[in-house]
Amino acid sequence: MFKTKKIENLNIPQHIAIILDGNGRWAKKRHMPRTYGHQKGTENIKTIAIAASKMGIKALSVYAFSTENWSRPDDEVSFLMKLPGEFEARFKDEFKKHDIKVMFSGRKTHLSKENLEILERITEKTKERQGLVLNICFDYGSRAEITEAIKIIAKKVEDKQIKIEEIDESMVEDNLYTRELPKLDLLIRPSGEIRLSNFLLWQAAYAELYFCETYWPDFNESELMKAIVSYNNRDRRFGGLKNK
Repeated sequence: MFKTKKIENLNIPQHIAIILDGNGRWAKKRHMPRTYGHQKGTENIKTIAIAASKMGIKALSVYAFSTENWSRPDDEVSFLMKLPGEFEARFKDEFKKHDIKVMFSGRKTHLSKENLEILERITEKTKERQGLVLNICFDYGSRAEITEAIKIIAKKVEDKQIKIEEIDESMVEDNLYTRELPKLDLLIRPSGEIRLSNFLLWQAAYAELYFCETYWPDFNESELMKAIVSYNNRDRRFGGLKNK
């Protein structure tokens, strides 16, 4: 467990993102099917979201299902598509207790009607909460997100709502899924892999990156604290130089 005094002495990131990696390998080490790892990984979202909320983090984005994950075996994809319903049923009371707001980032064109209704229901029921914002990136891909933003802006140009010369970085950000969230401070990837895998590419431009060997189902409050301590040891210059 993290200590309150230790938290008080740290600069807490406003927005943390985590790539939920290593579920399958975690299960394999235990001679269990990959779906068992995904089950445990889903449960760990609740654990880390509550820990982040207690630490004073404003937003937590988790990479739960990518646009590329559809290419996985059918039985694994089918299992993952059942998780939104299980997520709603099992965690709604805990999130209410901690005043956690839930939002979803990702495409809405490939999901079933049932899952779309679940995501909309969770979003609607939690929208007035004032605590941590848990942003679940489900059927998410950063390239798809940026492409969608470009199409929205292009349509506004076509409809003569804006001029091409008015397009700037701020306008692009205003059309991303994360437009209502604080700027990304820290991106974490457990499991030993060292890449971003099409996750929050625009948002991560000046975020600090943290990689660790721990598989996601074993990533706990202590591991989160290690990442935040590492973040506090970084010299964040955003491309410039700090005064001596």
